[in-house]
Amino acid sequence: MAAGRCRCLVTHANNRNVSRYLRDAFPFPYTEADATTWLERNSDRDPATNFAIDLDGEAAGSVGLRLQQDIYRRTAEIGYWLGEAHWRRGIATEAVRAMTAYGLESFDIMRMEADVFAPNDASARVLAQCGYRCEGRLRDRITKDGQSMDALHYSIVRGEWSRDR
Repeated sequence: MAAGRCRCLVTHANNRNVSRYLRDAFPFPYTEADATTWLERNSDRDPATNFAIDLDGEAAGSVGLRLQQDIYRRTAEIGYWLGEAHWRRGIATEAVRAMTAYGLESFDIMRMEADVFAPNDASARVLAQCGYRCEGRLRDRITKDGQSMDALHYSIVRGEWSRDR
């Protein structure tokens, strides 16, 4: 595993402004061991469902799918994060658009969805720009750092998707 790739990932991930709107499974502080584990876990996965966001050879974030099971087997949850140094440049929108296309074209899914922490306006905008619709507000769905808050539930279905968005 390339040490430089891990260091770049750590540089961008070890930031409270990044982790505050992510699941607790995303550690803070984020260490080189966390980066190595993530890269090793995802580099040989078949089918590939998690990707580093590469900016000029630098791992600056990630985007991925969680394929659902049982009665939800035709649904995938999309998740993403991007290092703060790269915010407000359309990179997350481009990554979500690419992952949505990949998910809908590569897997037998009809629907992709995401829950957004209600205060995270930037993430809600990313999804909306990619054609996802807000289906509702789930009250007190998320508890992070001892604080409960609402989640906004976004989705897109196969028939609504267009690469031209």
